[in-house]
Amino acid sequence: QVQLVESGGGLAQTGGSLRLSCVASGRTLSNYFTGWFRQAPGKEREFVASINWSGSSAYYANSVKGRFTISRDNAKNTTYLQMNSLKPEDTALYYCAARSGTRYDYWGKGTLVTVSS
Repeated sequence: QVQLVESGGGLAQTGGSLRLSCVASGRTLSNYFTGWFRQAPGKEREFVASINWSGSSAYYANSVKGRFTISRDNAKNTTYLQMNSLKPEDTALYYCAARSGTRYDYWGKGTLVTVSS
């Protein structure tokens, strides 16, 4: 079992930045792909970004490409999401997730990001 705890959410202004962290416990994070997802009020959860085991490859949704950066520090069992040039449409509950196969099996409870216009 992997337990994931997100932090770093909060209130930001349009154009501002936030850095989300996701700390894993229970198992070594280096065995897992990790990803960030978000769910805005009244909308379905959507993919934001993911990163492979070593951190050598990252993938992004088109809506965040060029503004968000996913990274990881396996020594700290932590995955990060640096969010720059924030927009009001980035407002959502952000979830961290981990997978060893094709499906994300482990999820955190989320951290809320609110971007004011």
